[in-house]
Order: sequence, then structure tokens, then C-alpha cells
Amino acid sequence: MTIPLTETAPAKVNLTLRVIGRRADGYHELESLVAFARVGDRVEFASGDSLALDVAGPFAAAAGNLADNLVLKAARQLAGRVPGLVLGRFVLTKELPVAAGLGGGSADAAAALRLIARANALAFDDARLAEAARATGADVPVCLDPRARVMRGIGEVLSAPINLPPLPTVLVNPGVPLATKDVFAAFARTGVPKAGDAFDAAAMSGASVEAALGSLADGGNDLEPAAVSLCPAVADALAALRATPGCRLARMSGSGATCFGLYLSESAAAPAAQAISGGHPNWWVRATVLA
Repeated sequence: MTIPLTETAPAKVNLTLRVIGRRADGYHELESLVAFARVGDRVEFASGDSLALDVAGPFAAAAGNLADNLVLKAARQLAGRVPGLVLGRFVLTKELPVAAGLGGGSADAAAALRLIARANALAFDDARLAEAARATGADVPVCLDPRARVMRGIGEVLSAPINLPPLPTVLVNPGVPLATKDVFAAFARTGVPKAGDAFDAAAMSGASVEAALGSLADGGNDLEPAAVSLCPAVADALAALRATPGCRLARMSGSGATCFGLYLSESAAAPAAQAISGGHPNWWVRATVLA
């Protein structure tokens, strides 16, 4: 019996997000500092004769049609580039909410690519892995090597990894899915790209938690007002975070609806998560660390 290989698919959090402009093909140019959490989905892989996927976990029912899952799309994209690639069966355990601004599906696809690479003795810096990631989805390349960095363009331009200090965090999802396309459509109706200097993410490399939080206060998420207009629960989640003792910054991740609060210590984040969970038992709430 083949022993399954396992990879974690960590949640991607957009600490900052600027909409720079809109391209002729309709896609928006972005600039975003992303970090990865210690919570995420789990992907297992066992080589076999055919490509298959099973989905389990608390958010399995929300994962959608299996045929459209990015895990299978990523595997097929890599198989089209690597002759004789050994594939098999994936088991995806969905621990992250879906359509939540945490890049869950992209993280799953990236984990699948890492698993196939391990099973086929492909180097992680093999250019075909990056090509398959780009062909699978805009957020998959940054999730392929899940370390903090700046992503630009539509996600295809990545900075070198940034040595962020571990950031104690509470993630809150109010249980309402938000489709990325709907948020961008609302932004196009109500928002305009902001002029100004790019966020100096590189200055945060090697900084203390205190200094990093100070720098992050200069950033923002341009999509937040559009998301709130579609989903007032985003504003409720932000208010709940800001009301907790020790919350230094609260912001929405990606296109929402998940929001995050940043704290100076894990000992401050943990009771904040407990308080929010107690007041909102139907919300998804996790204390974690970003890096």
C-alpha cells in the first residue's frame, strides 16, 4: 500500500491590498503584501493509476463541484507539461471557509503541486511547477512557496520572500461567502485606484512586531468599502475585532469576507478569539500567527 504524502495548505492573508489600475483585458492590477497563517486545509496524495479527488472536512459541502476543483486543475496543468508524470488520488480536508478571502482553493492547488513534485522527484524550483501554478489561478503562484512576500500585477509578479516577524492574529469570518468577481464589480462602480507611493514592505523585513504593526498601519485594503457595501457583516467582524483588548489593527483580507486583527502577543490574541467566538457562535474564528 502506498503511504500518502501530506501537505498543509496554509491560509493566505492580504495584510495590505492596493488596486493600481485596470488592464485592457478587464483584470485589475494589484499590489499586496501577503503572509501565511498557521491554520489551513490539509491535502494528502497517494500515487495511482488515475487522477481522483475526495473532499472532507467542515467546509467540504461548500467546496463546489469536484470537477471544477483547483486541485485537479493544477494536477492536469502540470501533467500537460511533464511527460510521464505519475498522478493519483488526492484527499482534501477543508478546514478553511470557502470564498472567504483566504486563498483556500489556491493554497490547495499549490499544495497539490508540491505533493506531485515530491512523488515524482521534481525540484521545487522546476519552472514547470511555476508555469502550472500560473495557469491554474492568479493566487496559486504566491501559495506555491508560502512565505510572506509582495505580489503584483494579477498575482504573477512576486517579490523575494520578506522576513516578517511572527504576527499574532485573530481571523474572523462571519459566515457569508463573498465572490471575488462581485467585490471587484462593486469596486469598479464605487472606487477608483489610489495614487501614491507603493507600500514599503521590504522595510518590515527583520522588524520587531511593534515596528511591523506600525508600518502596516500605513497600508490598507482598497476593496474593503466595496465588500462592506455587499456584505455588512464584514463591518460587524471588523467592529468585533477592534473591540477586543490589545487589537492594534483590524482589516479585511483579500476580497473578504474574512477579517483579521493583529496583536502584540499570542497571549493577547487567544482571549480575543475566545471572546469573539462566545459572542458570535456561528462565526469562524481562529487565533493564529502570520509569517
